[in-house]
Amino acid sequence: MADRERNTIDLQEVVSREPEIHSGDLVFAGTRVPVQNLFGYLKGTSSLNDFLDDFPSVSREAAVAVLEAAKARLFADASTS
Repeated sequence: MADRERNTIDLQEVVSREPEIHSGDLVFAGTRVPVQNLFGYLKGTSSLNDFLDDFPSVSREAAVAVLEAAKARLFADASTS
């Protein structure tokens, strides 16, 4: 588990929310790319690679960190039900 913790990125380092950027939507830090775009791509027929190709300002590590955080939240919520 220590290796896993060492290899993870703090979500606060990869996303931000500021009223003057994209009307306060959650975006990938340092970009104007809404996090919701990632989920929109994956909900459709696009892959993570497609998203990264279309939004080169977002690193693979940042995108994976967001997906891992969503996964952790989903399974944490499911285990408390």
